[in-house]
Amino acid sequence: MLSIDEYLRTSYHPDVDYVSGEIEERNLGEFEHARLQYILALMFGRHEREWNVIGVTEQRIYVARDRVRICDVCLLDRTSKRERVLTTPPLLCIEILSPEDRLPRVQVVFKDYLDMGVKNIWLLDPIRQIAHTFDAEGLHVVNDTRLTVPNTPICLDLAEAFAAID
Repeated sequence: MLSIDEYLRTSYHPDVDYVSGEIEERNLGEFEHARLQYILALMFGRHEREWNVIGVTEQRIYVARDRVRICDVCLLDRTSKRERVLTTPPLLCIEILSPEDRLPRVQVVFKDYLDMGVKNIWLLDPIRQIAHTFDAEGLHVVNDTRLTVPNTPICLDLAEAFAAID
């Protein structure tokens, strides 16, 4: 068992999740995952001032007292306080599916985000080029070409994002 303090003082490469005293490795590093993460950072970065947000990648988030998750990409309200490890729910959490990822684990991570208070959770699959949203009812396949955050100007053109992977 590892304490939360010890976890937070330790650097991992790549970074890992912390769940109830245990370290959980994350799947990442494949080209499609890394490329889509970069594309999203560029796309959202162009709109930070306009949308009044700050984008971050690989951010540690306290989802519960004994749980820290690392989000692939998230958007924060520009006015929220700066935290080394987030305790304030992001406006949006985006996870990018890697070939080794399994949906049951992804759904556990998403439930942690939801329980923390994150209202907008997206899952992007760069290989199959499909997107999902997640809410209290579970995962939902996106049948539109755009993802949006309700009541904000935040949006993602899925065709543009997936096309940029190639």
